[in-house]
Amino acid sequence: MFRGRGALEGTHSVNKKLAVALSGGAVLVLALSGCSSDEDKFTVDDWAKKYCDAAKPQLKKEAAAEELIRSTASDGKPGDIQTADSKAFKDLSNVYKGYADAFRTAGTPPIDGGEKLVKDAAAELDANSTSYLDLKKQVDGLDAGDQQKFADGLRPVADGLAKIEQNQNARDKLRASEAGQAMTKQPGCKPVAAPGPAGSAASSR
Repeated sequence: MFRGRGALEGTHSVNKKLAVALSGGAVLVLALSGCSSDEDKFTVDDWAKKYCDAAKPQLKKEAAAEELIRSTASDGKPGDIQTADSKAFKDLSNVYKGYADAFRTAGTPPIDGGEKLVKDAAAELDANSTSYLDLKKQVDGLDAGDQQKFADGLRPVADGLAKIEQNQNARDKLRASEAGQAMTKQPGCKPVAAPGPAGSAASSR
């Protein structure tokens, strides 16, 4: 009987020690969880890096496509201009789609109204991507054998290009936000020079 009570008391003692140890462990876990929560918090800079890293491959492609258009604009033959513009517009369509996808990959920046800002910017880029494909179709349909007709046909193409460049209200709003400011700090969003004598620069959309 005595031994049984002693054993029981011993068990209680051990249980108390375990309880203390577990309590201490629980406190430690909570403390670590708190630290982990702070460290793992998704900041606007994290979002900007995620977007810029995803968008970076498109920057050189955009600069190269724009340089291709410029390289034949002044003294190129109609056939050369048609070929260059057609390729450039196709490439730019893919580039803008890539920028839109980069926004979707990055997700929502942790700022007020962040979800709408990114959603609108991606939709705007998708629309511009489609517009570039429309320009490609227009250029492909021009008569490169008649220089005057070709020149006349390029005018609405130039107008369409200007409209695309003006269609950036949603991106302007994003650029003006805290997320846009964070993007400017990221190496992946820095302008890049296109290959060529002059070396044009494209900036992240």
